[in-house]
Amino acid sequence: MALNYVWIGFFVIAFVVALIKLIFFGDTTIFTNVVSGMFDSAKTGAEISIGLIGIMTFWLGIMKIGERAGMITLFAKGVAPFFGKLFPDVPKNHPANGSIIMNFSANMLGLDNAATPVGLKAMKELQDINPEKDTASNAQIMFLVLNTAGLTLIPTSVIALRMANGAANPADIFIPSLIGTFISFISGMIAVSIFQKINLFKLPVLLFFGGFITLMAGLYFWLGNLPPDQIQVFAGLMGGIIIFSVIILFITYGAAKKVNVYEAFIDGAKEGFSTSIMIIPFLIAILVAISAFRTTGCMDYVVNAVGSLAAACGLDTSFVPALPVGLMKTLSGGGARGLMVDVMKTYGADSFEGRLASIIQGSTETTFYVLAVYFGSVDIKKPRYALICGLIADLTGLIAAIILAYLFFGHTIK
Repeated sequence: MALNYVWIGFFVIAFVVALIKLIFFGDTTIFTNVVSGMFDSAKTGAEISIGLIGIMTFWLGIMKIGERAGMITLFAKGVAPFFGKLFPDVPKNHPANGSIIMNFSANMLGLDNAATPVGLKAMKELQDINPEKDTASNAQIMFLVLNTAGLTLIPTSVIALRMANGAANPADIFIPSLIGTFISFISGMIAVSIFQKINLFKLPVLLFFGGFITLMAGLYFWLGNLPPDQIQVFAGLMGGIIIFSVIILFITYGAAKKVNVYEAFIDGAKEGFSTSIMIIPFLIAILVAISAFRTTGCMDYVVNAVGSLAAACGLDTSFVPALPVGLMKTLSGGGARGLMVDVMKTYGADSFEGRLASIIQGSTETTFYVLAVYFGSVDIKKPRYALICGLIADLTGLIAAIILAYLFFGHTIK
């Protein structure tokens, strides 16, 4: 229901603003621009979905091999103590547990091409045990919100864009981004846990928190002093080794278990094709609404209002130019990336604004996109409180990114 109201709201607000611009400001091109943007976004939505077909077909084929060989079950057993607390409705040895941990692992490494197909596989497996097929289950909501929180260890793409835009030390946003994404992840987990009355003060969950903090500290001491180009090489190498190792492991383990790996791959690949087609209407729906909201200038009004409020409260407003990146990231990853580059070109990659935009890009996620794609893949029409919790994680991540930028890069919060 929440998504329904948001979707309607985007269109109604955009129409009212466009009408005001036409009547009071004589902007005769506003409606043409809005319609053109909507059509372009509809085309983009279809292109994104069709572009997923290849990678979805491949990864779900590999996952099917692992499933038939029992490898996914082994993953599930390994993560049962932790995920059993967050997903109490999912049976201990259910394949979804293995798919969930593989999705989180890919996300942490910034491997979007691997994370999305495995995540959609996990969502489909959770749908198999969902008693109400058109309504998101507790487990599906927890999984989706943790995805929208976007836990990422190494923001490889952000570092690369900073390097391309002339940053003296492109990787200087590495640590604040790492902390920011962790805060966003934890806030999403807490928000869902409150709705679902899950007690997080359990040993497996606390061990996870402690382990991740230790991992962050280890990465800091290991990578913190390396040149940015070496960090990029390391991240790319690590990602490539892990992905190829998983593929080889699944195939060889399947062969050892006497599984017809080729036949299993083909069966899984068929699922990938149908899933990619399934998400087209959901993705187009949200992208078109976002386009209308953005083209009319509503995004700019929100940013200017926040800036005026901060100034009225006597706060430093240096963060305002980077704010559109955080607002757009909730709606569109590609749009946010473009805005981040624009901020760096306008203010400089090593400016406070440029660094803040990079931290925001590296520590927040595209909630509306993830919700449309993941729930659309299993035809969920009632997301319940998933959107609210996802936006809580986004807002917390955005605020954390701003505070971290002030702490790390010299500006003083008045």
